[in-house]
Amino acid sequence: KMAADTSVDILQKVLENEILQSAKVVEEHLDAEIQKLDQMDEDELERLKQRRLEALKKSQQQKQEWLSKGHGEYREIPSERDFFQEVKESKNVVCHFYRDTTFRCQIMDKHLTVLAKKHIETKFLKLNAEKSPFLCERLRIKVIPTVALIKDGKTQDYIVGFTDLGNTDDFTTETLEWRLGCADVINYSGNLMEPPFQSQKKYGTSLTKLDKKTIRGKIYDSDSDDD
Repeated sequence: KMAADTSVDILQKVLENEILQSAKVVEEHLDAEIQKLDQMDEDELERLKQRRLEALKKSQQQKQEWLSKGHGEYREIPSERDFFQEVKESKNVVCHFYRDTTFRCQIMDKHLTVLAKKHIETKFLKLNAEKSPFLCERLRIKVIPTVALIKDGKTQDYIVGFTDLGNTDDFTTETLEWRLGCADVINYSGNLMEPPFQSQKKYGTSLTKLDKKTIRGKIYDSDSDDD
């Protein structure tokens, strides 16, 4: 019986030892896995950090390049010749064709000044319509103010008068920003499906009367022809 008890004890010890050994192996295996995961995470974090730093550096370089090309401020250009040069060197350009005597051009100026600082990815310009007859004819600009929206050197869209901006002189900078976003000439973060109009609930409800009032190519002010 004693011998039997001894063999049971030995067997029990062997089993306990086996279990301990197994547990140790499992533990070591888990430790190795955890260490591997930790290592991977650190590497990943390092790679992510590097990627972010590179993106930041690239973004800073891009910003400097834009600023060197005159982005970040709303500028007047002196002539038609300057217009072609300015448009050639920037991907996105917003150009306001204005006239000194038109009150609505001053309203447009106020909003474009704010947006030029906010959206340095886009070049914001103004050009006196009376000093650029060739361009006005070529771009079929009949109403002042008209804002030409240019992408990759091609005029994609126009904001003619304030019709697209809720048909009011009191439109907000956000409304103009939304309209530029619709033309994809700025990086717009809002919802394009929801124009932030103040006085007009639904976009495009009133058709423009401006073009019909243009006689023999004469340039009219939109504030004398709108409402």
